Amino acid sequence: EEGALGVRTETLGKNSCSGEVKRGQAILVAYLIAILELTFLFMQMGVMPYLAKSLGLDSVGFGYLQTTFGVLQLIGGPIFGRFADQFGTRAALILSCASGSAFFLLMSISTSIPLLFLSRLPAVFMHGLPGAQKIITDMTTPSQRAAALGKLGLCFGVGIIIGSALGGVLSTKFGIFVPTYVGLVGNLINTVIAMVWIPVQANPKSDHRVTEHSTSQSGSVFSIREILHLMKFPGVMEVFIVKVFAGLPIGLFLIMFSIISMDFFGLEAVESGYLMSYFGVLQMVVQGLVVGKLTKHCTERTLLRLSIFVFAGVGLGMALMRTVWHYCIVAVPLVFAFSTLGTITDSILTKAVPSSDTGTMLGICASVQPLTRTVGPTIGGVLYKQFGVSSFGYLQLIVNIGLFVYLLKSKIPLLEMKS
Repeated sequence: EEGALGVRTETLGKNSCSGEVKRGQAILVAYLIAILELTFLFMQMGVMPYLAKSLGLDSVGFGYLQTTFGVLQLIGGPIFGRFADQFGTRAALILSCASGSAFFLLMSISTSIPLLFLSRLPAVFMHGLPGAQKIITDMTTPSQRAAALGKLGLCFGVGIIIGSALGGVLSTKFGIFVPTYVGLVGNLINTVIAMVWIPVQANPKSDHRVTEHSTSQSGSVFSIREILHLMKFPGVMEVFIVKVFAGLPIGLFLIMFSIISMDFFGLEAVESGYLMSYFGVLQMVVQGLVVGKLTKHCTERTLLRLSIFVFAGVGLGMALMRTVWHYCIVAVPLVFAFSTLGTITDSILTKAVPSSDTGTMLGICASVQPLTRTVGPTIGGVLYKQFGVSSFGYLQLIVNIGLFVYLLKSKIPLLEMKS
């Protein structure tokens, strides 16, 4: 009997080690897929204005094209999340990568404006980053989650730098459609990676809290009522409101940045590219190194308040800045606050809902940026034209001071833990 127990204990130990290795591999694959998808996405973003112009699309039409992309991403985020909850993360990532292939295929044959608008349609299911977040959420314990999600910022920075540079080089040297061919092949490779290396059931760390409040097992993938039902969980609505409004003013500024960099800072296209690369490096350093270390020493409640406080300071700095060098200084706390807010709120919100609904919650979180891109051009244009660049800073300051006071006084129920 003692021998049998010894063998059983050894077997359990081996199975545990094997499980840890598989979890580690799945997380690394998630990071790889995120890097590739973001690289291809930023690659096409750099080429898109020139492709649209070559087809005769003016600035107003290009704005409509960007709004179409934002609306599709906004609608598709929660739906993609529910799809991941109901059919598994592996199936969801395959859907995302296949949609990316269709996206670049349609772009590569866009010889007219209607075809260019049609190429935006697959964007409704292009959500590789939420898919990677879902894998990490399933594969980590709640105490490890914030640090693991923070490292996705490193992937984001790599995607910005490589994608922006690669798109410009390929389109200049080989033709404007070459980046779309690379994106097509790359997404096909991503699809194969997801099929081969993502486990069918990628949730061994989930606690399977499927309760009467869970939504993933009830209703269809397109059920808006079931998606919105998640907002009724304790603390979810409050944290989500903070997530949306804290970053909205700076989101409006970033949407208008291409115009601001030309008119206010007087930058050329090459200099704007350098500034974007600088942002990418900051993103990599802050989210890849700083945020993860902070989560080991501070609770999420503390980090949430800290990010809002820093955002308020960033608003004051933006209101007073006059040169591009001022902006480079302000960018450091800006990237810190932006990265910390995104990582911590995603971590808090996925812990606040049953593990069977984390995909839907991540999809809702992913819809925040498309929402900003949808309403941003109109609101941002009015602010910039009527009140100037400083208006973005003052708005940022006022909104985040209000949110900081709200967080100090409110009793939002959060799961307090450090890594």
